[in-house]
Amino acid sequence: MDRIASDTETDDYEQPLLYRKRDDGIKRAPVLCSSRYGLALLSCYGFFVAYALRVNLSVAMVDMLRNSSSSTNVSGSVCPRHTSPSRPRHNHTASVYDWDSETQGWILGSFFYGYIVTQIPGGYMARKYGAKWLLGFGILGTVIFTLLTPVAADLGAGYLIAVRVLEGIGEGVTFPAMHAMWASWAPPLERSRLLTISYAGAQLGTVVALPLSGQICFYLDWTYVFYIFGAIGLLWFFLWALLVSNSPDTHRRISETEKTYIKASLKKELSPTSAYIPWPSILTSVPLWAIVVAHFSYNWTFYTLLTLLPTYMNDILGFSIKENGMLSALPYLGCWLLSMGGGQLADYLRETCLFRTVTVRKAFTIAGMVGPAVFLVAAGYTDCNYILAVVFLTISSTLGGFSASGFNINHLDIAPSYAGILLGITNTFATIPGMVGPVIARSLTKSNTIADWRTVFFISAGINLFGAAFYTLFGKGTVQPWAVQRVNTE
Repeated sequence: MDRIASDTETDDYEQPLLYRKRDDGIKRAPVLCSSRYGLALLSCYGFFVAYALRVNLSVAMVDMLRNSSSSTNVSGSVCPRHTSPSRPRHNHTASVYDWDSETQGWILGSFFYGYIVTQIPGGYMARKYGAKWLLGFGILGTVIFTLLTPVAADLGAGYLIAVRVLEGIGEGVTFPAMHAMWASWAPPLERSRLLTISYAGAQLGTVVALPLSGQICFYLDWTYVFYIFGAIGLLWFFLWALLVSNSPDTHRRISETEKTYIKASLKKELSPTSAYIPWPSILTSVPLWAIVVAHFSYNWTFYTLLTLLPTYMNDILGFSIKENGMLSALPYLGCWLLSMGGGQLADYLRETCLFRTVTVRKAFTIAGMVGPAVFLVAAGYTDCNYILAVVFLTISSTLGGFSASGFNINHLDIAPSYAGILLGITNTFATIPGMVGPVIARSLTKSNTIADWRTVFFISAGINLFGAAFYTLFGKGTVQPWAVQRVNTE
């Protein structure tokens, strides 16, 4: 059968030119009101919900504690505490708990113990049974357990940990399922744009959830953080169930022009059989392991800051719960904006400037991992210069947005037919930092000194640099032969 060349055969081949030849004679479908961009926006909303439910505990935790260095009610911080808001707080009706720093670390990291379990199964089930309902029910499960969080916290830390694990199990299928769906929906030369719109919901959810959680804690109490975001998640599930289809073939409102365009642009990339999965080739693929290492390394920094930045803002920089969420969100606002712009730039470089896909992926990965490492280390040396600390942390996370068009979508470049499974594999390894990162960070910061946190920043930066170097050496940008060749299983 016809297939596109592998990396080993055509390392110097201009992949954008290859795609251009393939698209000759194919009528481009309009972007405005298209089903594929509608899917991108609705999946963006879905990842907004997923990450809002994931990170809201990080802010609420600051207000859930009593007699702890993390409590803004009773204790000071390393740096002079900022002036308290003049308006009284109205969180006295909610329970508070006596959890030490080790227990806090386990609570914050417990989500990822469930999250890691369903990564590979999620990719497999999405390929075999379809991604729509798998992703939909996965996030719905997370919504339901989020609504039960206040009850679980009252029952004890063990119950809260169990609920967070169950939330992770539900949310673990989301990225593999969405990658599997994009394998059928994303034309190659629109891949960076569509996927960055879709996955930018993760940063957007963080941007909104962190400050809004702080406001909710300030004016209401921490329990409403989980009720309000849970309700937002229920609305998303209704829209997802009503408007989304697994593929262009089953979509009820897609135009024939768009359906023809998508199917024609993907016809030489997808495997001719859906039953066979080349597990030996997948597990021994060096380009895949390059993504694994990069994904693991990037997530170490991302998850450490995601779960502990509100604590750092409170314990070290001395910001109140109301200020905390706003300032903790700034890094992710920058990341969201840059990931959106980066997707447009990446596809422009590939389609218009004819840059090789592998060159674009590596350049964006380097910018998205080396830059954050430099500014993260710099943030550790700002001492009590609040403005400079926030600026450096914001620049660090903002530059990380480049990686959204780097290794993060490279699965679809090397094996679109198995993208969900590949993302399940890489995300399994990339979940480990979420499990152990907060625990290690809290164990290193028991004294809550600037030097302690500087060590945490150094470790994260070093891991980031290693991941960028490994991916630069071994990453690829073309479809691997095992991903498109017909395999005789008889």
